[in-house]
Amino acid sequence: MDYTVGNESFMTEQDPESIYLDKFRNGSFTSALRWHNLDDLWEVLRSNVSDDWFLYAIGSPVPEKPSSHNELLVFIEKIDELLRKDHEEDYCGIVYADNLENPGMVKIFDPHNLGVTCGYSDNPPLPGWVISKLQPVDLVTNQVIANNRKKWWQKLFS
Repeated sequence: MDYTVGNESFMTEQDPESIYLDKFRNGSFTSALRWHNLDDLWEVLRSNVSDDWFLYAIGSPVPEKPSSHNELLVFIEKIDELLRKDHEEDYCGIVYADNLENPGMVKIFDPHNLGVTCGYSDNPPLPGWVISKLQPVDLVTNQVIANNRKKWWQKLFS
């Protein structure tokens, strides 16, 4: 099978679930450290007019099909509002992409569940949301997902 994610292309006999988990766990990710870096990342995603992005809220059912471009635009608008309101810092630093100029996977950490997002931890927190060109797999979590986040996700496209 041939897969392309961001700038990475690979041929593999691995199943899609293994590819996703390997990318998610072992891939190299760069932080959108400053708010203007996040703005630039959002612009790259907005300009990528395709219907092949999966939007996944950790703790929710895994999406079976990619989101529409319009759903991606709505998600970017709403998650940006949430991050700027809830992450009361003069920097961002909680959104990571495998490639800021040509992303294939973006991890967005919940400002209210950061734990140790940089540095070392035996049990790092999972992001709250993932935008990916690869279909997500269920990430087993023992994290408690706050009801307000579940409600936010459920209301997003209804």
